[in-house]
Amino acid sequence: MSYLFILLSVFFMNVQASDHMLETSSDIQIETSDELVVYPVSFFSRYQPDNALDMVLQLPGFQLNDGTSERGFIGAVGNILINDSYPSIKQDTPSSILSRIPANQVEKIEIIRGQVRGIDLQGRQIVANIILIENTEASFRWISFLQKSTTGPYKPGGNISLIHQLGQIDYTLGFEIEREANGERGPEFVFDSDGELIETRYDRERQFGIRKFGLSLNASTLIGKTQVNFNGKAGNNNGPDNQYRKVTDEISGIEHQVYFKDSRNRPTFELGFDAERHLGQNLKAKSILLYTYHDLNLRNFQSVSNPAGIQERQRISDSDTLTQEGIGRLEFSWDGFSKHNIQFNIEGAKNSVNQSLIQTNDTGAGPVVIIVPGANSKVEELRGDFEFKDTWDLSRWEIEYGLSAEISEISQSGDTNQKQDFFFVKPRLVATYSATNKVLTRLLVSREVAQLDFNDFISVAVFEDDDLALGNPDLRPDKTWVTELSQERRFGDLGVVKLTTFHHRISDVLDLLPLSDDFEAPGNIGKGRKWGIIMEATLPVDWLGLTGSRLDVKARWQDSSVVDPVTGQSRVLSASQIGFGGPPAIRFQDNGTEYVFDIAFRQDLDSARIAWGWDMAAQAERPRFKVNELEIFEEGLEFNVFIESTRWFGVKVRLEGRNLLNYNEKRDRTLYQGRRGLSIISSQILRKRTPGSRALLSISGSF
Repeated sequence: MSYLFILLSVFFMNVQASDHMLETSSDIQIETSDELVVYPVSFFSRYQPDNALDMVLQLPGFQLNDGTSERGFIGAVGNILINDSYPSIKQDTPSSILSRIPANQVEKIEIIRGQVRGIDLQGRQIVANIILIENTEASFRWISFLQKSTTGPYKPGGNISLIHQLGQIDYTLGFEIEREANGERGPEFVFDSDGELIETRYDRERQFGIRKFGLSLNASTLIGKTQVNFNGKAGNNNGPDNQYRKVTDEISGIEHQVYFKDSRNRPTFELGFDAERHLGQNLKAKSILLYTYHDLNLRNFQSVSNPAGIQERQRISDSDTLTQEGIGRLEFSWDGFSKHNIQFNIEGAKNSVNQSLIQTNDTGAGPVVIIVPGANSKVEELRGDFEFKDTWDLSRWEIEYGLSAEISEISQSGDTNQKQDFFFVKPRLVATYSATNKVLTRLLVSREVAQLDFNDFISVAVFEDDDLALGNPDLRPDKTWVTELSQERRFGDLGVVKLTTFHHRISDVLDLLPLSDDFEAPGNIGKGRKWGIIMEATLPVDWLGLTGSRLDVKARWQDSSVVDPVTGQSRVLSASQIGFGGPPAIRFQDNGTEYVFDIAFRQDLDSARIAWGWDMAAQAERPRFKVNELEIFEEGLEFNVFIESTRWFGVKVRLEGRNLLNYNEKRDRTLYQGRRGLSIISSQILRKRTPGSRALLSISGSF
């Protein structure tokens, strides 16, 4: 909580500062209206951007959202438009697409926060719209990088892209490749019910042979009066992940070895197509077709050796998980009524996850097949979405109101045979008031339905914990009444402060549901609530004598409550494991933490063509409530620095130091003899992992 106190203190000091302290003098003309904030390309010149992503990341008060891989189109495409349209693709994230667009191809960037040009924001309150220059010459953009970690080997990688025209077709072709080379190490301590240390484990994890590559194509053209866009991406992710564990019995002093190896091969591809045209003076229509394919072949291997180094046990799990999704979508926008923009969208989709798994256990007499209940299953969904909404412009007020409905059928076959039908109605109201062009207040009330993760329907083995992660064929999506009130204030060209308060009333909360005294599965545990406050700010700090500098601050505090299905007592919602494991990163998103903050400083020295800065981030501990275990994840303070320059031949050279404080990732497991909180503690397992500090050198440019 001390981190949060420091953060809020900085925030309130800046908010109370006079307007002239937060404003910066500039000859750059920023166009601001109730619905739009338009940044010309000259606004970004001080940051020496290499690509469109560099530009978007410097937008004041804007947080880039790459979307999700969840079912459906709109929830997955993030908050980026390119020439007024969402890219018709899901797996190729907005940040990846933007990174392939050279900065010299961008004409301007708009922050859209209201109804303009009949653009359907798809329920988002703010999006960034990148407007590209038309009819430009061919341009190559490239980047190469090399990373070295204190706990892992060198990690090389790079990508190259080409923007060009073929006749009347504008296209961007990109290729990327890298070798994963992360490593973690650290001890794990096992204590008995009396708190005495009985076992010490030391882990060394190395991801060295994993290779990633991808090929992408984005193309657009005008056929008659129809704007046609094509997006495609194909790639693979393959290689081993090795973990070595030394186990010491603290009572006898005897040691033995455990070896884990996860080998994967994951080919993927995605094809997206959309066409948009005016069907009349006031009617615009758009069609979208999208198909995604993932095939994950995974082998989990565990070997246990005795003190003499002789193998005593071998476990192997071979699985193949095929995920497919097909989407067809139609969007209509009509502005025939004065001050109204009416939109109607319809979407149909078919999704499937098909997993096969064979697990064996060999203790010396030969492999024995182990049955994992629910592991060999296929989950399919047929879904339809319908949405109608109207945006009503009342001068300083803008009212968006609408109603949508979702109907779906989810069936599971294989180890479990079951079918469920769902129907949901989702009303929505957004009222926006602009006291001036720089002060905006917004109220949101809506009913939202969560997107189920089909992997929660299927069971898998977890060798490292000697456990099973069971699936649940009876899952239902949780439903939430969301209420948000926010106010945004802009100061000059750069300063932005936005505060948002929120309250969520949730039914059918998705959490961990007890199945027995030993096992749980994802499930619905009843009603819950969540409430809190979010602060986002970009503050110029030239008034401190730091010319060309800025401070970007993001913070969220929240609390929640739900009745625990094990103890019957009120508690907070279980948190996800986002932000734990792999390269250090405190991610600013709602993963159930009580608080999270991220503060970033940057100074651009124009005459020297050098920029430098730092950022620090932290989040609260994240509990997960299992039937016979309380699991808590926690990290320390992450601190990163960078320096970059474009002084030589127009090439950007950037050096970063990541996780310089080298925090420990902690996982604290309290295990009970029976149900959690209702029986005595049987043991406690405390794990500390050091992800390591990292140095990253990148060189990029365009020609």
